[in-house]
Amino acid sequence: MSSVLTDLFPHPIVQAPMAGGVSVPQLAAAVSDAGGLGFLAAGYKTADGMYQEIKQLRGLTSRPFGVNLFLPQPETADPAAVDVYAHQLAGEASWYETELGDPDSGRDDGYDAKLAVLLDNPVPVVSFHFGVPAREVIDSLHRVGTLTFVTATTAEEARAVERAGADVVIAQGVEAGGHQGTHRDSPETDGSGIGLLSLVAQVRESVGIPVVAAGGIMRGGQIAAVCAAGASAAQLGTAFVAAHESGAHALHKQALTNPLYARTELTRAFTGRPARALVNRFLREHGPYAPAAYPEVHHLTAPLRKAAAQAGDAQGLALWAGQGHRMARELPAGQLVEVLVPELAAARTALSAGGAR
Repeated sequence: MSSVLTDLFPHPIVQAPMAGGVSVPQLAAAVSDAGGLGFLAAGYKTADGMYQEIKQLRGLTSRPFGVNLFLPQPETADPAAVDVYAHQLAGEASWYETELGDPDSGRDDGYDAKLAVLLDNPVPVVSFHFGVPAREVIDSLHRVGTLTFVTATTAEEARAVERAGADVVIAQGVEAGGHQGTHRDSPETDGSGIGLLSLVAQVRESVGIPVVAAGGIMRGGQIAAVCAAGASAAQLGTAFVAAHESGAHALHKQALTNPLYARTELTRAFTGRPARALVNRFLREHGPYAPAAYPEVHHLTAPLRKAAAQAGDAQGLALWAGQGHRMARELPAGQLVEVLVPELAAARTALSAGGAR
């Protein structure tokens, strides 16, 4: 593992920042205490809400951790398409006895206010999703001692991350659960994502900074595989959704291994941006018609998802999950890290033995 990372965490395991209430301080603390790198997700929170979670996490662990930010998105949505989708969702609102959200509730996710908090109260790592922050943002974080990670889904995006001065690139394969961290949301590229092993190899040959691999990783052997392909560490999300400390809804945790949910699919149904979720009724019925409109669609469907959770209806939830979801293990997060580490060691031993023949 790169020395940039070994100074932060001894095991090459990063807990993905999962917005929407999954990556709570208890989860991040458990992962960091076990020798991985825990993460908080600032997405969809206020700046003060993020700050309060950072304070809580600092009270739970003295180990390094990270905070993830969403980059503000350009205004590219067609208002007419959003209106049509809202009309289509009217039946859902009636069914769940709630109102649709206001699609114009805000575009920047409080980005500037959150950055101000992180500059005044520095954390060890800040990561970015949905684009590359400005060079001056990365430089300002470096000045207060914060390392910067940025997601990329292609080698071209990875080169942009390196040019901006980031310390680490997170190579996110198409297998990953939740939102694809593409730098530009281009509907014409839907379904053209790159598999993780191919992506890691391409990124490793394209940049000189450390690479963290993300996408469908559930076992120590897979961590060994991406490290053999050139990654310094692996980022796991779905594997930690089922952890005891995870803030995911119980229905979400159960769905990961429920035979009723046989596969995942990239969809715009819930947020207007491609994100991988377990296929349920909402995704099947609305996915084909959802416009490329983030965060408008996210705001529009938020009350529906909240009402579905309150009603105990998993068919209306955004069940974010990577392609390896059936391999989820319901364990305390620290214990999961403790299981992954010997799996990784055994896989590396097997790889070395194979190469010695």
